[in-house]
Amino acid sequence: MSPTALDLSLAGPALTAALVDFPSVSGEEKPLADAIETALRALPHLTVDRYGNNVVARTHLGRSERVVLAGHIDTVPIADNVPSRLDSDGVLWGCGTSDMKSGVAVQLRIAATVPEPNRDLTFVFYDNEEVAAHLNGLGRIADAHPDWLAGDFAVLLEPSDAEVEGGCQGTLRVLLRTTGERAHSARSWMGTNAIHAVAPILARLAAYQPRRPVIDGLEYREGLNAVRIDGGVAGNVIPDECTVAVNYRYAPDRSEEEALAHVHEVFADCGVAEFVVDDHSGGALPGLSHPAAVAFMEAVGGTARPKFGWTDVSRFSALGVPAVNYGPGDPLYAHKRDEHVVVDRIAQCEQRLRQWLTG
Repeated sequence: MSPTALDLSLAGPALTAALVDFPSVSGEEKPLADAIETALRALPHLTVDRYGNNVVARTHLGRSERVVLAGHIDTVPIADNVPSRLDSDGVLWGCGTSDMKSGVAVQLRIAATVPEPNRDLTFVFYDNEEVAAHLNGLGRIADAHPDWLAGDFAVLLEPSDAEVEGGCQGTLRVLLRTTGERAHSARSWMGTNAIHAVAPILARLAAYQPRRPVIDGLEYREGLNAVRIDGGVAGNVIPDECTVAVNYRYAPDRSEEEALAHVHEVFADCGVAEFVVDDHSGGALPGLSHPAAVAFMEAVGGTARPKFGWTDVSRFSALGVPAVNYGPGDPLYAHKRDEHVVVDRIAQCEQRLRQWLTG
């Protein structure tokens, strides 16, 4: 039986386990959103709003600065890794342990146990981060209720292994289609093979040398890769169409327009019959020189690293709110069948955030 309530008095690791045992694959977040809303409404120091399966809770203490703590409540599809399992060596296993229910647990712990922070706080719990950008709950809040996301600084508790990760890469996915002429494979000279026509595209990808620009002292590594090929009609038919899906992960010193222009240039002479943008989200510059980011780094310690991947710091950046990634999960285990989190990291992140917000 699926759980129906959350106990915010649980310690961070136990609360993470409870969240993992509350299945919430993208598109199926409503029960967990209901439980989060109910738990937060029981806290008198917070006002709570809801939009779809997105829950926003805020303090209103009149502080001089407002900080947003944000995290998505959905996961990728479960891979026989629910319910959660805690090892004797302090490792918690299960879908979402890293990405990012351990971070959500830290958010909930801070919401429940820091009633009078030194900065006003906004807690954002949103849906559909792991799927297409137009479904993203944070984006839908930004469109419908941008005032709910107002702040001077944001911390996205995405997995970063308890280290600050600055900015994020942009991600562009394009569909490159080639065409041919269908024919019987026994008389292949009567047709033109669209699958064979993708050879120049694949050769260009294999030879591509990605950039490694340094931005604010952080080295970002780009990547341009085929992630899917679709083509073929039947075992005895020369195909007349083939599509290569290409994903470009680019450094945040490139705008969305520049990234798109670059990909067009790369494949300009590869015989592409149709070029379709399938999904696109821009990156975010590190912004580590912002005073709020400097203060945060001083409080949590460590050395900032670049974020390899796209996160919603990009959306906060677009709203004019400087943001960083800081969460207990290890990004190397996100989305994996053996996804896990070291429970000490959960306690560490909670403790450091608590010190920053109460010191």
